[in-house]
Amino acid sequence: MQIREATIHDAEGIAKVHVDSWRTTYKGIIPEEFLKNLSYEQRTELWINNIKRTDSFVVIAENTEGEIIGFADCWKRETNTIPDSGDLTSIYILDEYQGQGVGKELLKHLFFRFNSLGYQKIFVDVLEDNKTRFFYEYYGAHLSTSVQIKIGGKILNELIYEWDNVDEVLARLTKTD
Repeated sequence: MQIREATIHDAEGIAKVHVDSWRTTYKGIIPEEFLKNLSYEQRTELWINNIKRTDSFVVIAENTEGEIIGFADCWKRETNTIPDSGDLTSIYILDEYQGQGVGKELLKHLFFRFNSLGYQKIFVDVLEDNKTRFFYEYYGAHLSTSVQIKIGGKILNELIYEWDNVDEVLARLTKTD
């Protein structure tokens, strides 16, 4: 496995992981019709725009064949007015590669980026029924608040987690087990 910063040429592969991951991760959480209608083409355009943003950081995980199997990204959302803070906006990994340390490596790259920007407080939003929230908790995120959002016509609880110390998270991520 290799982790590297994404380029525009990776947008199509990221979009495929994004759509496929949503369909497995959110099955039974988000309405099936919404998941079925997700489009590789629309997500490719989204990722071209995200990669082009000067304030975003997108990393990908590739398998030994050079195929994109996961990605993560971060930036400071416009709604985030907290000084010295940033937002982990997504980590998605194809279902067959989960539980193999890919998420930890992606998270580590994001936290090195946060550290280089001088951020101390990091936020991540996750649907309450998404088991990924336990991954974030394992690496020290604590529940800050929750809000209700609507996806595909369904009201869902979104949990907002935060980390208060980037250095502590990096220490945990780089610790050898």
